[in-house]
Amino acid sequence: MTGFLALLSSLIWWVLYGSIGAIVPSAIAWLVLRWNEGAPVVFNRTYLACLIWSLLTLLIGALAAAHVGITKPPLAPLIASGAFRLGLVLSMLIGVIALWRLIPRVDARRIRVGSACVAVAVVMAIAFGVATTLAGT
Repeated sequence: MTGFLALLSSLIWWVLYGSIGAIVPSAIAWLVLRWNEGAPVVFNRTYLACLIWSLLTLLIGALAAAHVGITKPPLAPLIASGAFRLGLVLSMLIGVIALWRLIPRVDARRIRVGSACVAVAVVMAIAFGVATTLAGT
């Protein structure tokens, strides 16, 4: 019973941190998509796509950290590892697919794949810049 409660608690915290972590990327992606598409996009669907992307990215990052064996600071060796870089590529592919498939424009047409790629690239560039800045200190 204790193991089940620990697993349930971990899942609840995973979803909570994932939803908190999806707020800023969804705002950035929404602005980029609005600019790149030339038409308004639906924000709540952008948040949903970024939430799914965030949850899977947290899972991929945790698996990469466990594989490399670096789960505590300093995290610079983790960022330099091949498993983490492969996880970033996989995360970006998941992000593009999630944004492209889940986000409609207000005229009910799906966003372009190129727009999803640009939005994911901007979000990842900002996130990677913040992560490398924090890992270096």
